[in-house]
Amino acid sequence: MLLKSIKCKSQVILNQRIISKFIVLALFGFIVGCATRKSAPTQPSIKALSIQKLGDNHFSGFLVVDPQSNDTLFKHNEQKYFTPASNVKIFTLYMGMKLLPERIPTFRHLERNDTLYLEGTGDPTFLHPEFNGDAAVSFLKSKKNIALHLDNYLDGRYRPGWAWEDYDAYFSPEIGSLPLYGNVVTITQKDSLQVAPDFFKENTFRGKAERLRDERKNLFYLPYTLDTLRIPYITRANLTQKLLQTHVKAEIAIIDSFPIGKKETFYSVPTDSVLKKMMFESDNFLAEQLALVASSQISDTLSFKTAKEYVLEEYLSGLVQMPRWVDGSGLSRYNLFTPESMVQVLAKLHAEFSKERLFSLFPYWNENGTIKKSNGIAEEHFIIAKSGSLGNNYNLSGYLITKSGRILIFSCMNNHFRIPSSEVKKRMQEVFEFIRDTY
Repeated sequence: MLLKSIKCKSQVILNQRIISKFIVLALFGFIVGCATRKSAPTQPSIKALSIQKLGDNHFSGFLVVDPQSNDTLFKHNEQKYFTPASNVKIFTLYMGMKLLPERIPTFRHLERNDTLYLEGTGDPTFLHPEFNGDAAVSFLKSKKNIALHLDNYLDGRYRPGWAWEDYDAYFSPEIGSLPLYGNVVTITQKDSLQVAPDFFKENTFRGKAERLRDERKNLFYLPYTLDTLRIPYITRANLTQKLLQTHVKAEIAIIDSFPIGKKETFYSVPTDSVLKKMMFESDNFLAEQLALVASSQISDTLSFKTAKEYVLEEYLSGLVQMPRWVDGSGLSRYNLFTPESMVQVLAKLHAEFSKERLFSLFPYWNENGTIKKSNGIAEEHFIIAKSGSLGNNYNLSGYLITKSGRILIFSCMNNHFRIPSSEVKKRMQEVFEFIRDTY
């Protein structure tokens, strides 16, 4: 009986030790599990969610990197080419921040005897209703005679791949060396019909029409009810001459060549104010013209190709996949960019410029679209990015701020979907929130 009692006590002690060991192991497992859940999400978890949400019968690419640790959190089709739409403006922003001075160059000039010789730099803000160009106008008003040279621009009125039927759309003004009024006619209905510039008032007609402007003439057709319309006008040298003359009251002549001599430059508005409007409003006209202003800093002639090739060779030669970059705005469907090249340029922006300046030039985003104004980065505004959309395409590239305070760089591209873009945005938001909450 004694032996049996001793065996029973030994078994109880052994069982207690086994139970204690099991409890310790269970607690250890729980602690490790908690620590694992608080660490960076594994690629398979992001991958499973991303493919589930974004891979619905359309072509998608997604890359997320941590610039601080240089880790790739997720990649999928990141080296494939996509139609980027207005994500191209990220490259244009980089071009502008690298090449443009603190204030926008408006025009170059040279004075001989009683004549001011003048040529544009592509400045989109001259007489633009949303920028203050009074200083430039005042400078020209002080001159008696002006000789205007407009042949320093090498490209056409539109970029390759632009849709011809957009000729009367507000987002598709013509491009040139000396644009005025944003190259659009602004028409508002208040107590009376107001047309700016007033020069076109006699060319505006009320009534039912299929288009807002004649395809080949500056004749504008307005609906009976309207709020504000911005309609591109057809630019011509003699029209630029007449429009400018109504402001400066000087005698203006058109010349074929600029005289030899040292040119001076007149500067206008702060560059960042134009870059910000380009990014916040996704303004195509500003993007195209800023690329021309950038080319004016490296050449006497204005050309998008000149600026593009210079930036790619001097600053972006390390891109893993070189883009097919045909315009500054992203209107062209000929553009082809990869998520990886987008992330590379975003990383360079992040590394080469201050966070305060860079983030002031990007709008916030959520599934409802771009949020243009905010007093701070609220939890729902954790995406600072540029969107880009064309028919059946929606892309978003920029910076994601996690709950732990990390700044991640990402590019999410979606092409060729047939579902509503609002559904694509909603799915993207779910993926972004998962990354925000778990990294």
